[in-house]
Amino acid sequence: MTAKIRPVAAILVSALFAVPLYYVLVNVFKPGDQIARTPASVPLPPTPANIHAVLTRPDGLFWVSLANSVLVTLLSILVLTVLSAMLGHYLARSAKRWTRVLALILLAGLMIPPQVILIPVTEVLRLTGLLATIQGLVLFNVGYYVPFGVFVFTGFIRGVPVELEEAARLDGASRAQVFWRIVFPLLRPATASVLIFLGVWIWNDFIDPLIILGPSQGTTVTTGIYRSIGQYQADLGSVFALMFLATLPVLIFYLALQKQFVKGLTGGATKG
Repeated sequence: MTAKIRPVAAILVSALFAVPLYYVLVNVFKPGDQIARTPASVPLPPTPANIHAVLTRPDGLFWVSLANSVLVTLLSILVLTVLSAMLGHYLARSAKRWTRVLALILLAGLMIPPQVILIPVTEVLRLTGLLATIQGLVLFNVGYYVPFGVFVFTGFIRGVPVELEEAARLDGASRAQVFWRIVFPLLRPATASVLIFLGVWIWNDFIDPLIILGPSQGTTVTTGIYRSIGQYQADLGSVFALMFLATLPVLIFYLALQKQFVKGLTGGATKG
């Protein structure tokens, strides 16, 4: 009986997640007046006018938003990956008692929603002159998401034989050389998992860029969609086209790293 229920439950859950995707896809290639009348209908004939309108906007909203999102996401995940891997290696290999306390503090950071600390963070950024800057948003992302990266890397590094590091040290390698030349190349699955998770979270973030960058200082793809909606009216075709175009880069990013991503998830789940 259970074996028969599982496929049905899987289909229902998949359909639930597929409904929003269907609405976006069909409305991207449909004129705005048809979207308001029949949002669930198939576009016949399909038209690329909405995408063309978004790509050729006079204010360049999509291209500016795309450039800011790419810059913020790349800088954030690169810094996060390096810091998380180094700190995760230290925690995994250290037997000192205070490192357990540090690990608990980092894990506690995973339980705090970013909205809870957003106001204090903006005050700190204002005092340091980093509010409404890309650097300030990147620092916020690094500070908030580093516990997750450390958690993934620590579990994976514990499965790497310590004998490899000891042999390298006997050959005269420094601690930095051991990490970057021996350990880090073995962490590709964990690195892919961290890059994908954090990349998607940072790319899709809305409230943090809106508050830290400010509506007049900069925009990302998510806040760009918000800015494209007027107070009294909205071009629904352009809104759906923006959502579609904003999804493509992160989808391509995931497809490029999906093999290593699956290895990282299974490796982190069985090691430690």
